[in-house]
Amino acid sequence: MKKTLSIDIETYSPADLTKCGVYKYAEAADFEILLFAYSYDYGAVHIVDLAQGEVIPGNVLSDLTDPAVLKTAYNAQFERVCLNWFLRMDMDASQWECTMVKAAMLGLPFGLKLVGEVLNLDVQKSAVGNALIKYFSIPCSPTARNGQRTRNLPQHDLFRWMEFKEYCIRDVEAENAIRQRIDFFRIPGREKQLYDLDQRINDRGIRIDRQLAENAIRINESVSEALMKDATALTGLSNPNSDAQIKSWIEARTSYYPQSLNKADMPAVRSSIQDEKVIQVLELREQLSKSSVKKYEAMLQYITHDDRAHGLLQFYGANRTGRWAGRGIQMQNLPRIYERHIGLARDIALQGESSLLELLYGNVPDILSQLVRTAFVATPGHRLIVADFSAIEARVLAWLAGEQWRLDVFSGHGKIYEASAAAMFHVPVESIGKESPLRQKGKVAELACGYGGGPGALMAMGALNMGLTEDELPGIIRGWRNANRKVVKFWQDAEEAAIEAVNNPGTDITLNGQFTLLKTGNILYITLPSGRQLCYYEAQLKPDCKGKVSVSYYDLNGITKKWQRTSTYGGKLTENIVQAVSRDLLAEAMLNLDTEGYKIVGHVHDEVILDMPVGSGSLEEVVAIMTRTPEWAKGLPLAADGFESEYYKK
Repeated sequence: MKKTLSIDIETYSPADLTKCGVYKYAEAADFEILLFAYSYDYGAVHIVDLAQGEVIPGNVLSDLTDPAVLKTAYNAQFERVCLNWFLRMDMDASQWECTMVKAAMLGLPFGLKLVGEVLNLDVQKSAVGNALIKYFSIPCSPTARNGQRTRNLPQHDLFRWMEFKEYCIRDVEAENAIRQRIDFFRIPGREKQLYDLDQRINDRGIRIDRQLAENAIRINESVSEALMKDATALTGLSNPNSDAQIKSWIEARTSYYPQSLNKADMPAVRSSIQDEKVIQVLELREQLSKSSVKKYEAMLQYITHDDRAHGLLQFYGANRTGRWAGRGIQMQNLPRIYERHIGLARDIALQGESSLLELLYGNVPDILSQLVRTAFVATPGHRLIVADFSAIEARVLAWLAGEQWRLDVFSGHGKIYEASAAAMFHVPVESIGKESPLRQKGKVAELACGYGGGPGALMAMGALNMGLTEDELPGIIRGWRNANRKVVKFWQDAEEAAIEAVNNPGTDITLNGQFTLLKTGNILYITLPSGRQLCYYEAQLKPDCKGKVSVSYYDLNGITKKWQRTSTYGGKLTENIVQAVSRDLLAEAMLNLDTEGYKIVGHVHDEVILDMPVGSGSLEEVVAIMTRTPEWAKGLPLAADGFESEYYKK
């Protein structure tokens, strides 16, 4: 059995970790590790006061690169990257295990403090940490009282320094307590390989076109200033970007008071207004509201000495499905490109020609927003190969439910919107063209109905903007469900299986011959075809106000950020399962691509981004690798497509 070395460090850097990520943070000129706390095999915790001249023992330094020693930390990427940089040691991520990731796999929250509270541990993360970190780990403002210094050192407050050392020790103790509590769970070997690959991808980073980002910011500032002047001149307001001011101004001119000026509500607002000046001002505000510059600013915050942005992916960031989450620049949430000749716009922006952009495209903030993706570029002498699965969730759903007509579509022409409309409205698929109203209905149904969505889901997917009326929505839902009875049955079977599993702890419940549901202890496990498990923490049955029983579990509320009990149902369980299986297919493809020598620099949803030397590899080979059906997914028709380019686009 491997020896385990648990580690926690405290650091100083002039860079803002929350804005630039750990890679940029660690390469800052004044970065240093202040404290190094460690423990072997959950034993006594030792602290090395590096800030006051102590040194890490030689045997510990050796163990940092010894493959026979497992290194652990809570959010291990931080410790590994900082130690790599500070000690100038090349530490292999495969020798590390992240306790945060392990906890997330069990359905627990991400934060060390919150996990300790959820597990009700005797050893908890100290509550005084934030104040101590603020005092010792970041620059301070020079004042007469502190002698105009810009940094607090141990000698400036020895009592606080002793508290800081105790805090560092306590973090190792808290991490050890968590590891011991969840020791029953072993990270599957395939998932460990995937975590190691994830760390290599984050270490490799993706190249940023610094000039494009800087020019875009400058152009936006110039254009925004002009737009603001125009809006001020038209309205006479001190701040035409203020919702309160502009609403009152609109009411004064039109007697109509808009309750909301959010993007989703603007079509309704505009339809209620005939005043040309008001419409002109709303158009100016729309241009001013573009958030593209924030992405460019994030790029410049994250870009390191090698002109690359690192650490943009969080492994197991969505712990209900195991999907990755974005960090920093948030590549999972980039504006789409719909300008056909984006290359020309990109060239003009690279030259800094704001007036030419305005002449050719009119709405400069909008074209800058579209150009965000193109700021991710290939390494010199390389090109990006980008490929993604086609309609992967729809394919997986059909395969899991055994909806044969859908599988036949995906094995054939693949036009699921047309085929869905044909099945819903009982017309030949050949009669439905790309502009057909029936295709629109098939499209919105496909986007909204797969997981049990009702009229609200259809509207959220833009049904009303497609020309549909609210009165049509119930009929579209009925039509889709009647055409996909096996999918509907899968929702029902998933819900019944989950209830049965929670009601009968220790008993394996089979779902569709592809999944096993089992409640052990306080966790409901769903074993996927790949062998990976989804975990629902503190699963139990809970009746609603009408007495209907459903499965509930604890989860982090995405809005309130509070750990609370939430209920689930057949459609939601199906969504979790389908997205988890889709994630496993991407994971399989990534491991295969890596084995074949393809250098992954990013991935977004069901898409991979590869940075390859010119003349090495090909899109055709990438697609062939991605569409190899894993042994555990026999019968699933996979398809992928993509492009090669010097820069990223979609």
